[in-house]
Amino acid sequence: MYADAPSDSAPPEAVLPMDEAAMRAVDRATAALRRGEAVAIETADGSVGAAVSVESVAIDAVQRLVQLTGAAPVLAVTRRRATVLKLMGEGTGVVALSLPRCLTADEAHALGDPEHRPDGAMPDGLTATAMDPGSRETAAVDLARLARLLPAAIVAPAIVASATGHTAAGQTGSAAEWAAKHDLLLVRARDIADYRVHVVRTLRRVAEARVPLSGAENTSIAAFRPIDGGPEHLAIIVGTPVAGEPVLARLHSECFTGDLLGSLRCDCGQQLRGAIAEIARQGSGVLLYLAQEGRGIGLVNKLRAYRIQDRGFDTVDANEILGFEADERVYLPAAEMLRQLGFTAVRLMTNNPEKLRQLARCGIEVVERVPHIFPSNGHNEGYLRTKAERSGHMF
Repeated sequence: MYADAPSDSAPPEAVLPMDEAAMRAVDRATAALRRGEAVAIETADGSVGAAVSVESVAIDAVQRLVQLTGAAPVLAVTRRRATVLKLMGEGTGVVALSLPRCLTADEAHALGDPEHRPDGAMPDGLTATAMDPGSRETAAVDLARLARLLPAAIVAPAIVASATGHTAAGQTGSAAEWAAKHDLLLVRARDIADYRVHVVRTLRRVAEARVPLSGAENTSIAAFRPIDGGPEHLAIIVGTPVAGEPVLARLHSECFTGDLLGSLRCDCGQQLRGAIAEIARQGSGVLLYLAQEGRGIGLVNKLRAYRIQDRGFDTVDANEILGFEADERVYLPAAEMLRQLGFTAVRLMTNNPEKLRQLARCGIEVVERVPHIFPSNGHNEGYLRTKAERSGHMF
């Protein structure tokens, strides 16, 4: 049996429920960020500012942000990215990068996106400051993550004159009034922070059908949809597992390149088909097919990571160079799906000890780890070696 693991983040039950209006605000803000639009972010003290994604920022976007807010913007990046740039030591969280003069869009691209920084040069006078969890900068980076963009944003506080003529960075009589005046979507920093946990609470089983598979003809697939309109997670149910008893289970994060195209860069396709075959051999079980491509960074960012790996970096380094953690996946959706299927205990097919810890933390008892190992194919030796040496996988 695997015990709960300590974590710096709040457990799901500690996150207050989010109302539908707040959830819609986050949904719309992620879409706006993907379109290259600025969004307004309100912090807990009522201050407000504007942010735009580095990935989709236009050449004149920084100047427009200055005109909009009246303040000089900073570049918000993850601590991982700042560490790669040798601006801060190891750690987590978000860092604000600023200059004595106004940051340019080109400089933001060069600092936030590794593909736009070929010469390694740093702007003169660049400083790095760690930001608090509830800051605009942290919220903007988290929003970019939710939008499946690079985790970097250009952020500026709004400077608004008070009735006495004084000005204050980020302080307004009403964040909503300021956002409406400038035709910006407004979202609260706390709602961005709570969003992932809340979305899991909205997962609903929306469809199920019998789908005979090669080697596992007695199989059905159930689809679970979140209310935010995001991609569905799937449960591939083989045989007739008994609700209430420990179920043989595999958590499989989707891999377009490996699962569908048969890529040899990873072992995902082998793991997927091998797990279904083994569950069928043992009689029954469930494979949860989770919409978390590229260890949670998305397909586009996974392709970017592949380009970095082609320069000689391993999987972990490539993710961190992009500004992500080595593994961005979350397992709350898996736990919720298992509960809705009637299971609170599993025999988990995995080589990843983090899955054991995270499922336990989410309230699912892991009564046994079932090894799930496949040989290398001549192209993925480095990938598998990194899993063992740097991610702690057990082979």
